[in-house]
Amino acid sequence: MSFQLPDLPYAYDALEPHFDAQTMEIHHSKHHAGYTSKLNAAIEGTDAANMSIEDILKNADKLGAGVRNNGGGFYNHKLFWEVLSPNGGGAPSGALADAINSDLGGLDALKESFNNAAATRFGSGWAWLIVNSNGKLEVTSSPNQDNPMMPFGDVHGTPIMGLDVWEHAYYLKYQNRRPDYISAFWNVVNWDKVAENYANAK
Repeated sequence: MSFQLPDLPYAYDALEPHFDAQTMEIHHSKHHAGYTSKLNAAIEGTDAANMSIEDILKNADKLGAGVRNNGGGFYNHKLFWEVLSPNGGGAPSGALADAINSDLGGLDALKESFNNAAATRFGSGWAWLIVNSNGKLEVTSSPNQDNPMMPFGDVHGTPIMGLDVWEHAYYLKYQNRRPDYISAFWNVVNWDKVAENYANAK
């Protein structure tokens, strides 16, 4: 089984002015495509070739650096595109909103915690909203293309929303102003998809 680069569910310029079209095109067609092809090369002829991407991540400590890095890069970007929308922003509702209130103290508290996780992740990495092993929402971050499903780091769970804070995700538009990019993210969050991910993770 080989993994395929997913099509974006919107045009490259659909997230303007928050995320620029040139960055989106390079990010998807070059960076994500590269992780996809390198993942396929890394798993070819191995037991991992018959595993789901989720099982690959959960066993990343046994599969080598190439699978860890490129498997994370494939999965993380796939989730990232899905939680963005030109009709995004606003606020969540329903069970997700209730969980944000009860587990994290409300949407403003989530944003503050998530912004801090994204801004203080040294170097390259990701900020995450996850459902942890207790079924509760939690905010965390990970380095490089690591992911909370992997058996590395201190916080584990199922990601339901992620923000790429590698410089390639924002440098053309925001240069070194990572906090501005993080702030722009909230204008394009697809809360319906995050809510769907939350329901599936539960």
